Amino acid sequence: MTTSSGLLLIDKHGGLTSHDVVAQVRKLFGERRVGHAGTLDPMATGLLLVAVGPSTRLLRFAQDQVKRYTGEVRLGVATDSLDADGTVTAVAGVPDVDLARINALAATMIGRQSQVPPMVSALKVGGRRLHELAREGVEVERAPREIVIERFALAATDVPDRWRFDVTCSVGTYVRVLLSDLSEKMGTVGHLTALRRISSGAHEVDDARTLAQLASLTDVVTALEPPSHLVQGLERTVLDASQVAKMRVGQRVALDESFALAEIAAFDVTGALVGVLRRRGELWKPEIVLTPENAA
Repeated sequence: MTTSSGLLLIDKHGGLTSHDVVAQVRKLFGERRVGHAGTLDPMATGLLLVAVGPSTRLLRFAQDQVKRYTGEVRLGVATDSLDADGTVTAVAGVPDVDLARINALAATMIGRQSQVPPMVSALKVGGRRLHELAREGVEVERAPREIVIERFALAATDVPDRWRFDVTCSVGTYVRVLLSDLSEKMGTVGHLTALRRISSGAHEVDDARTLAQLASLTDVVTALEPPSHLVQGLERTVLDASQVAKMRVGQRVALDESFALAEIAAFDVTGALVGVLRRRGELWKPEIVLTPENAA
């Protein structure tokens, strides 16, 4: 029997955790192997990449893709979580800042940099989630992580202390930290009031379905994108029949091409994803292999 395998593009609505989405997809597909790439907080909406079946083994490649978000920041009010779900911790005056000035400040934050994760987050320190420690009033030291901000622009709204933003950033970026830091650069405090993920790599929220739309389908399997859509960020090679046979039994293969990265996506001549190869000296070792019925 063929097992459902592939990528789902879900447009998550507010109030759901990413785990809630996974739980509902499991029920709809009758499949335990479901996972997601790139957690969205409950208040956030937009694109969530969900893998079903054997394709969950490919999720780490989708996780690393550049992401784009839009949303809104409120100036003059700080919260403990840096977003609207938190408790107010400080109130400050909001200086007069015009469009040119706020975008000039945002421009100084573009590029490679270090960012300290917030205490209210799902990261683990010493085996415990940071948000669990935060609820107990415990604050621990967090190691900074390297991120890249590719684009960061703001636009005014009808309310002086509310600004819309559009940011393109690397994996691991906490947008609420970015907005809090920008508020400080403006001489005040602030917090995130709305966040929507517009894209992740080549995937767009305009192509996604809500959970309600998914549930309304006669056959939910028709909503699956091929497993190959999870490895669009990898370089690719096409294997001949003998190389495919070797890869399927775990043997290393020789390739005539040169590649920049240590892992590449391997396809057969029909365009089906065979799996992922990892460089081992002069040869390439099968890292992930999909069965033919789960690769198309």
